[in-house]
Amino acid sequence: MTQTIRKNLNDHAWARWTAMVLIAMMMLFAHMFVDVISPIKELIQIQRGWTSDVFGTYAGSEYLLNVWGFLIVAGIILDKMGLRFTGELSALIMFAGACIKYYAISDAFIGSGLEAWLNSWWVAMPASAKLASLGFMIFGCGCEMAGITASKALAKWFEGKEMALAMGLEMALARVGVFFIFTISPRIAGIGGANPDVVRPVAFCTALLLIGLLCYTIFCLMDKKFDKQLGETATGESEEEFKIGDIGKIFSSRLFWIVAMLCVLYYSAIFPFQKFAANMLQSNLGITATAAADIFRWFPIGAACITPFLGWFLDRKGKGATMLILGSLLMIICHTTFALVLPVVPSKAVAFAAIILLGISFSLVPAALWPSIPKIMDKRYLGSAYSLIFWVQNFGLSGTPIMIGYALEKTNPGVAEQIAAGVEGATYNYTVPMLLFASLGVLALLFALWLKADDARNHYGLEQPNIK
Repeated sequence: MTQTIRKNLNDHAWARWTAMVLIAMMMLFAHMFVDVISPIKELIQIQRGWTSDVFGTYAGSEYLLNVWGFLIVAGIILDKMGLRFTGELSALIMFAGACIKYYAISDAFIGSGLEAWLNSWWVAMPASAKLASLGFMIFGCGCEMAGITASKALAKWFEGKEMALAMGLEMALARVGVFFIFTISPRIAGIGGANPDVVRPVAFCTALLLIGLLCYTIFCLMDKKFDKQLGETATGESEEEFKIGDIGKIFSSRLFWIVAMLCVLYYSAIFPFQKFAANMLQSNLGITATAAADIFRWFPIGAACITPFLGWFLDRKGKGATMLILGSLLMIICHTTFALVLPVVPSKAVAFAAIILLGISFSLVPAALWPSIPKIMDKRYLGSAYSLIFWVQNFGLSGTPIMIGYALEKTNPGVAEQIAAGVEGATYNYTVPMLLFASLGVLALLFALWLKADDARNHYGLEQPNIK
């Protein structure tokens, strides 16, 4: 009888896939908010006086608090308090940070006492950028906490089932948000024609985060029922408690560090690139911000379309380590094309092909990477393992945009001032920044090769299918 009851939820396809969709919706809206300003980088330079290095500092701020230990705390909270508490908390933190960022760039902030005080120190960083960065920091804490919570939730609901497919679909649905935001952000900003406004897209995405909170609340109701059927504790976790000392066990794992370094290098060449991609295309092709965003928006669509099939393949055929190598190679090719080919051959067709190829790369690596973690880490501290990988990843995600913004300003002296003054034809040369992104891909490839060699020697099962 007990066995029959346990089949009522995750053993039923409708239940586990509904859970996946609800989780994915929260992450979709989070991804939309992350890149809401990326397609309108030039507009915020004009309206709020941000230079490229200021923009880079703002972009890197999303991960700054995570670097200083919040993600480690988040992993412990997840393992101690469970999926429901941690997911709801993360959604609330995201919304709070979004509200601060919205206020920072709004007209209400201009002329306020807070603006005057913020402008009284570190004068190279505009007050709006300082406060927006603070809000983005807070949002980033919630977003990364939501990411590790989503990964553990799917590992729980799809254990012994279509785990790679589920994680692939969740990532695919979430990344459709990048397509949406690169499509609508310039257009929402441009409502009214002659008077574009950088505030409107941020307000829209802030409202969407509330809908994401509602979606996760519905998932929590399902998860609570699932736990009752499993006969687990009130937090929904296993009876064997997590211990702080388990963090040392995770850090002592060589395989953990190989995976973590591969993760930080690969993602540092993807997410920070998204912040600059539209402006890079705008500069190299001599097109409008909207037209550039319309080209780059297809990047996540390639990933969204292919990732589910890759998940299906990994579940049934395996070859996860091989996919990591192939994904890294494709990324190197794409960034090298942006650095060396596109400035010489400013072709929309070349740009579009490279973007699609990068999307394929972005489907190969995450689809293979995240389902590999449960194979190498004890279930008891799986949440902390995810959080520690995210923590290491955040060092790269925080530092890379700052590095790229600095490199962009140093290799393009005076361009920011020309853009702010409305000088026609003033554009950035992105060769050096794109070569920096390509070099990160080379390092990621080396770690992917190391991972496959280590798996071949020690038989971790990374090349084996998830469904036995």
